[in-house]
Amino acid sequence: MNKSVARRARLGVFSLFFLSGFVMGVWASGLPSLNDRLQLGPANLGKALLLISAGALVSMLAAGPLVDRWTSRRVCWFAGPFSAVTLLGPALAGSYGWLLALSFVFGLGVGVIEVAINAHSVEVERAYGRPIISAFHGTWSLGGAVAGLLTSFVLRLGVDAQVLLVAAGVVVPFLYLPAARALLPDGAQVKPDAEAPAGGRAVSLRWGLVALLGLAAFAGHLSEGAAIDWAALHARWELLADPATAPLAYTVFAVAMTTVRLFGDPIRARLGSVLTIQLAGVLATAGYALVLAAPLAPEAARVVVAWTGWALAGVGLATVVPVIFSAVGAAGGPVGKALALVTAFGYSGLLVGPALLGFVAQHASLPVALIIPAAMAAVIGLSGAPAIKALTARPAPVPEPVAD
Repeated sequence: MNKSVARRARLGVFSLFFLSGFVMGVWASGLPSLNDRLQLGPANLGKALLLISAGALVSMLAAGPLVDRWTSRRVCWFAGPFSAVTLLGPALAGSYGWLLALSFVFGLGVGVIEVAINAHSVEVERAYGRPIISAFHGTWSLGGAVAGLLTSFVLRLGVDAQVLLVAAGVVVPFLYLPAARALLPDGAQVKPDAEAPAGGRAVSLRWGLVALLGLAAFAGHLSEGAAIDWAALHARWELLADPATAPLAYTVFAVAMTTVRLFGDPIRARLGSVLTIQLAGVLATAGYALVLAAPLAPEAARVVVAWTGWALAGVGLATVVPVIFSAVGAAGGPVGKALALVTAFGYSGLLVGPALLGFVAQHASLPVALIIPAAMAAVIGLSGAPAIKALTARPAPVPEPVAD
C-alpha cells in the first residue's frame, strides 16, 4: 500500500475520533442546562441516559454486519454526520416525552459511529504495521475535553448551552465529510488471510475468543465507569476531602488515562499485546487497592494515597480497549461483526456499572461497592491475555511499518 495513503487515512481517523468525542462532550456538558430547561430531576434524566445507552447497544449490533458488507469507510461516511445530526433531537426536545424518544435516536447515532471508526482504526493499524490505535482513543478524550472547555466559555458569555448543542448538530456533520474522504479507499485494506503464505495464516476469530475479549472489555469499562462516577464522591465521603479538592480525584484519573492513550502505542509495540493487557489488569487492580486502603493511611496522606491509586488505575485501564480492538484486527479478515460484539460487551459495563455500584453502596457502603471494579480489573488480564495470546501466536504478515 502507498505509505502516503496510510498516513492520510491515519489523519482522517484522528479527526473522526476527535469529532465523535467532541459530540459526546458537548452533550455531557450541556446536560445541566437541559435538566434545568425541562425540569427533569435525577430520575427522569437517568431514564433519558438509559435510553441513549439502549439505542447505542442496538445500533452497535446492527453496525457490525454493515461494516463487513459495505466496508468501514462507507459506514463512516453516513455514520459520522448521522451521529452529529441526531444531537439536534434531544437538544431541541420540548417535552420529557420527546426527550425520551429522541434520546434513543441519539443513542443509535452514538453506537453506529463507535463501531465504524473503531473498525477503520483497526484497518489503518494493519496498514501501518505497528500499534497506533491507542492514540486514536486519546484523541477522542481530547475532543470531549475541548467540548467541555467550549461549553464553559459559552456559558460564561451568558449564552445558553442549548445554542452550542444546536450549533454542534448543524456544523459537525459537515466536518465529518473531509475526515471521511481521507480514509482508506475501498479495496486498499490489508487482507491477512489472502496474503499469508501456507502455515502463516492468521488465527480464526472464534466466538469463544470473542467472548473472552468481550469479558475483558466489560471488566475494563465497568472499572473505568466506576472511576468516572465515584472517584470524587469517594474522596468527599470517605476521605473527607473539601468540596474543591474532591473532584481532583477524577481529574487525576482522567489525565493519567488520556496521557497513556496519546503516547502509549510505542509501549505496546515494545512489550507486546499479551504483556500489555496483563500489566493493565495488574496496574488497575493495584490502583483500586490503594484507593480502598486510603482511609487507613494517616489523615494528611489519605488524599495523596487515593490520587496515586486513581492514577495507577487510569494508566492501566487506558490500554485495555486499544489492545482488545487491535487483537480483533490481528485475527485477519472482516472485523465488523466481532468488533461490534466486543464493543457492545464493553458498553454494557458502562451501562450496568453505575446502577450496580449504586445499589451496593446504598445497602452496604461505597468502599464495599468499589471492591467490584477492583475485582473486575483483575479479570481484564485473566480473560484478555489468553484470547490475545491465541490470536497473536501465529500472526499474519503485515506490511512494512509506516514511518510518521
